[in-house]
Formats: sequence, C-alpha cells, structure tokens
Amino acid sequence: QVQVVESGGGLVQAGGSLRLSCAPTGATGSRDGMAWWRQAPGKGREFVAAISWSGSPYYADSVQGRFTISRDNAKNTAYLQMDNLRPEEAEIYYCGVGRYTPSTLFPRSVRRSSYWGQGTQVTVSS
Repeated sequence: QVQVVESGGGLVQAGGSLRLSCAPTGATGSRDGMAWWRQAPGKGREFVAAISWSGSPYYADSVQGRFTISRDNAKNTAYLQMDNLRPEEAEIYYCGVGRYTPSTLFPRSVRRSSYWGQGTQVTVSS
C-alpha cells in the first residue's frame, strides 16, 4: 500500500522561502513522477509543479522562476523550493504521485495522480 508523506509547511513572511518534501512509501510505479498541487478553501486543486521519473520539471506559469522542484531518486523524495512567497499562496499543498511527464497530453491534469498525500499547510503573512 502506498502512502505519500508531505512535510515542510509552516508560516513564513511574504517574500520568504519554504521547502516542501514529498516521500512516497510502498511500491509506486517505476516511471512515476511527482507533483505539487495547492488548494484554497472552497476552491479546486491547482497545479503548481511536477517532475518526471527522469527528472524533467515543469511549472505553472504563476510560479515559474520562483519555485523549483527537484527529486532525489536514492531517497525517493521530491522537493519543492518556494521562494518569494506571496500572501495569496497561503494554501494547503498536496503531493501527488503518478504519470507526470511534460511530453504528454494534459501534463498538468489532476487525474495523473494515482496517490495523494494528506497535505501540508503553508501560511504566508503580509
């Protein structure tokens, strides 16, 4: 059984930085990528960034240049470095594990995730 464990959320001032971690346990697909999504109360889940099994990253336009996704295959862990955070980005961040790769149709579809974590809260004070 696969469990996805996120960590690294917390409180930061606007303009500050946080680093989130995503570590799935159990037998995920050998070609699975990982992605970060975020969700505000009463809204749908929004794509943030993803990284393929081979290490190819891609981003939402709103975070390009400020966020960096990476992965350590030896630890089976993905990271999301978030710099210059904005108050409106104070949401719950979820990690999804699935067939994420930039070269497919609809690479930013929420349906690509086979597994989800329970989320980690990011709070940005103005």
